Amino acid sequence: MFNNNKILVVIPARGGSKGIPRKNLRLLNNKPLISYAIAIAKSSQYVDDVVVSTDDSEIAFIAEKFGSSVIRRSEELSADDVPLDPVIYDAMLQKEKQAFDEYDIVITLQPTSPLLKSSTLDKAIEKFEDFSIDSVLSVVDDRHLTWGYDESNERYFPNYIKRVNRQFLPKSYKETGAILATRRNFVHEDSRLGTNLDIIEVSKQESVDIDNYEDWWIAENYLQKKKIAIVVNAYNEIGTGHIYRCLSIASKLVFHEVLFLLDERRQLGIDLVQNRNYSFKTYDDEDDLLSILRQYSPDIVINDILDTTTEYISMLKDEGYFVANFEDLGVGTDLADVVFDALYEHDLSEVNIYTGHKYFILKDEFYFQTEKIVTKDVKNVLITFGGTDPNNFTEKVLDAVLSTNYDGRINVVVGLGYSDLDGLISKYQTNPLIQFYKNVSNISEYMFNADIIFTSAGRTMYEICSIGVPTICLCQNSREVTHVFGNSDNGFINMGLGEYVSRQDIAEEFVNLINDFDLRLQMNRKMLSIDLKNGFENISAIIREEYRKFLLNKHK
Repeated sequence: MFNNNKILVVIPARGGSKGIPRKNLRLLNNKPLISYAIAIAKSSQYVDDVVVSTDDSEIAFIAEKFGSSVIRRSEELSADDVPLDPVIYDAMLQKEKQAFDEYDIVITLQPTSPLLKSSTLDKAIEKFEDFSIDSVLSVVDDRHLTWGYDESNERYFPNYIKRVNRQFLPKSYKETGAILATRRNFVHEDSRLGTNLDIIEVSKQESVDIDNYEDWWIAENYLQKKKIAIVVNAYNEIGTGHIYRCLSIASKLVFHEVLFLLDERRQLGIDLVQNRNYSFKTYDDEDDLLSILRQYSPDIVINDILDTTTEYISMLKDEGYFVANFEDLGVGTDLADVVFDALYEHDLSEVNIYTGHKYFILKDEFYFQTEKIVTKDVKNVLITFGGTDPNNFTEKVLDAVLSTNYDGRINVVVGLGYSDLDGLISKYQTNPLIQFYKNVSNISEYMFNADIIFTSAGRTMYEICSIGVPTICLCQNSREVTHVFGNSDNGFINMGLGEYVSRQDIAEEFVNLINDFDLRLQMNRKMLSIDLKNGFENISAIIREEYRKFLLNKHK
């Protein structure tokens, strides 16, 4: 009841739907379509009675199972050409006879609008606080550049004065059909509208009206949409690989809402996310992070922050979030729902931990890059040691390569976190063979054009492997030494911890590789035999299954 007004919601649901046969009973995201309208009405804080008007016994049965009363519609009112006015009028009269009372406001709620929110229905009802309002319709802003047609002159004409972007056009409202609320004295067999109308504007999502299979697909995707929070950072010590992985994940989550959560002290990560126009918020400590998560209320929290603690993951689980971690060797893995460590091939015998290259996620550009064909001549060398290169292996390898009298092109690609690019350029500025590039957006093209690549034993080696370029690896730290993917069986020459490798050792390995065409050909074939283009699909399949189990346990 609202302001002493008794409110009836009528849900019209024929059995003979044509566009989608048996539409009202079909399962939309595992629930009958008709059940959504019933749930919307019953969740309202103002609605007194909910009734489904139907000619179909199955619909009547399902409606009652979901808590609605049912009015059986006559055959005369069930024909294809019968409008809704007499149907709603009939349902209202029958309910009033049963209740021995009259309603004050009668609302038509269409079952084909399953994405409508109960709060929107309540806002429509609150419009009747103004006693001059007779009826309220749900509408959506549908402004576009439109054209009319002059039949007498057989000419098209614009329905606008000036061509401007859509957001600068005057508002133009389209009825969604979801809500038509009317004071009782305006409900007749041939009309449900009073003389003084008001509107309730709904979002594009709530405006979805299921009339065909395309509409059904849209509604299903909205209902399956998840809110996903991604906690990740980038700074000199850990590089930019974590951010790039999460950006690749976000680019594939087109049907979901994604929010990046970034440490406000780590500007490198903030810049990378901001430049790609993803939504993000910054936090200053763990308590602030948890506060933002509570406000956002995600379904899933992804952590790509290396090792996690028991305390941190416990806080997330206590809030009821599904937790997925990447590259985590910390004690928090015991509590996370799933953990993916693509860089570690070790079998840890933990049911929630998935390791190995089949869980590596390539950047988008690598899915479409051409595979390398190895040639006998080495004319192009690429040196790239990630976003920060904390040990400055870039300079070390450059010196080693130049000491061999190699006379081909040398491309040097450094990341945003490289500390002294100006100094590096100054040192080699007189050498015409060397070209320097910073933070390139198409690194796969530089890799493809190279005949030999020098890199670290991190994520970059997987990207190179997907193209098939012979590669020499230097490990930046002891953690990278455990990345066993970079070995000869997979087509790499791994020289181990780079700080212990001399320039002379690098030069000798380089010369040997240049002179051994068969070895380079073998490295290429080994790399290309490895499937690295289904990592996201492998991960998402596991998350979907584990999330399903998570929801089942949550609702027990």
